[in-house]
Amino acid sequence: MKIVYKNKNFEKFAKVATLITAVIVVATFVLLYGFDKLLLPAKFLYAVQVAAFMAFIAEKAFRYLNTFSRKAFLRANWIEIPLLIIFIAVITAAEKLFPDISPEHVKNTTLGIYLITQVVIKICRTTVDSAASGKNPTKTLIITFLVLIVTGAGLLMLPKSHNLESMSVVDALFTATSATCVTGLIVKDTGKDFNMMGQTVILTLIQLGGLGIVVFGAILALMLGQALSVSESVAMQDLLSTQTLGRISKLIGFVFITTILIEATGAVLMFDMWSKLPGAVQGPHEQWFCSIFHSISAFCNAGFSLFTDSFIEYSSFAPIYTVVVPLIILGGLGFGVLYNLAEVATDRIKRIFRKKSYVLLDSTAKFSGSSPVRIRLQTKIVLAASLFLIVLGTLALIAFETYPPENQSPILQAAFFQSVTARTAGFNTVNIAAMSSANKLILMVLMLIGGSPVSTAGGIKTVTLAVIVMAAYATMHKRNNVEIFRRTISPAIVARAITVALLFAAIFLIASLLLNITEKQNGFALGDIMFETASALGTVGLSTGITPSLTTAGKLIIIVIMLIGRLGPLTLLATMTFNTKPAVYDYPIEPIVVG
Repeated sequence: MKIVYKNKNFEKFAKVATLITAVIVVATFVLLYGFDKLLLPAKFLYAVQVAAFMAFIAEKAFRYLNTFSRKAFLRANWIEIPLLIIFIAVITAAEKLFPDISPEHVKNTTLGIYLITQVVIKICRTTVDSAASGKNPTKTLIITFLVLIVTGAGLLMLPKSHNLESMSVVDALFTATSATCVTGLIVKDTGKDFNMMGQTVILTLIQLGGLGIVVFGAILALMLGQALSVSESVAMQDLLSTQTLGRISKLIGFVFITTILIEATGAVLMFDMWSKLPGAVQGPHEQWFCSIFHSISAFCNAGFSLFTDSFIEYSSFAPIYTVVVPLIILGGLGFGVLYNLAEVATDRIKRIFRKKSYVLLDSTAKFSGSSPVRIRLQTKIVLAASLFLIVLGTLALIAFETYPPENQSPILQAAFFQSVTARTAGFNTVNIAAMSSANKLILMVLMLIGGSPVSTAGGIKTVTLAVIVMAAYATMHKRNNVEIFRRTISPAIVARAITVALLFAAIFLIASLLLNITEKQNGFALGDIMFETASALGTVGLSTGITPSLTTAGKLIIIVIMLIGRLGPLTLLATMTFNTKPAVYDYPIEPIVVG
């Protein structure tokens, strides 16, 4: 929703002032909660927050007076009113609502929550506006990821975020990048080296990185009742790779609701599992945090675990296979596929009830109406490719592996779990370093393939693989067109799939060679280096155990690879070729010999 202001110069000044105020708010929180000893008096910092609160209120009041349509302004910013009412109500009734807590503490905490909410709202709105500004939206996404990583690294370096004597810049950047890119490779033990604050920062980075902060901004706009403008919808269409412009708003709302429901369900179902292993997790608060952490990590295909050995100790527990595996699969299918399946299911249910109502009202009436919602080609390809890869991966891992007797889970369960998690989730129930070379190669292939488009997964994607395989099939059978499920795939999509695969292969080989040079002093085997590269590029997180021992240069290479793997070669290619004009001429065709 576009709001027009009377004085544009004042509007620019208001934006700059708001940005400065937001930075000051974040700085006060870092100074209050990030250090063992306060660098500035607490009273002074709280006074600054009160001043920031007044600045935010003044900004809204002046912008309200500066707009042409005050109704449109109130409709777009309606959330500000209930937020302010709740804030005033809690401040006024602090002693009655929280009799056991100091009223001053309640007021300061409430003020802090209000300010952080304001900052988040403003960041999300700014991100969406930037994505819809007419410039390349993918550049906005890349810049957003970089800002998120740098901010996360800074927070992880704070003394109150970790249990170490100090956290190096490279290790903080590595952890923040791995979390934001939902990779799962670690140089520090998530459960031991980071405390609750640090783990919360990591979890926040996983959630924002998994779904994309730009999508979060659009979701927030929908939650606030703002209909997306045409330019905003086009931006979201580009970022979500969605074909139908009119479905963008519904899809983004579906992403938000589905994510909350799936992650909440996963957390509830996992809750009882952590108390069954003596000494692992103590108390209900730790159980809930552990459940929420692993549910979000699984659905976002992040692979971060609060346990040093991932899920090896829990490999014999049923929830690992009945809860974690479905979370990984659902996160890797893609929101477009989930949305289409939900549409089909809803349409079928409606038609069943509608048909029954027709029968009850008039037995001679015929059921008629719009054509039923069908499963799209994208959905068919994703489901077929995912099922094929899971089954084939499981059988291959069983065939080429002799699992050690100390493995607590049956061979079939262990192979099934690794086949699922290798396509970007990154959890493990067996020791990866102890696996055979053949199975490490199988895992590398699965990691590079990854999940499906518009999902939390990485890799070249299942649809890309399907298109390339069917293109080869069409060539071998002397067919001019690439066909899948009785539908023809356009040559542009085939070219795009081949480009993505080639870029991934080139980056994989170059990164492996560079790591082989930087890690000479460590004496790592080439196979382990290539496994680490595939894991970073596919944003998986599986490792043979060499990650913490990488040199500084090696860690920096892996950081870059994780970023490339998350943003995707096609996204980077789109950044460089956005708004390019097609050639208005064709050269003469001349045959050449290949093969």
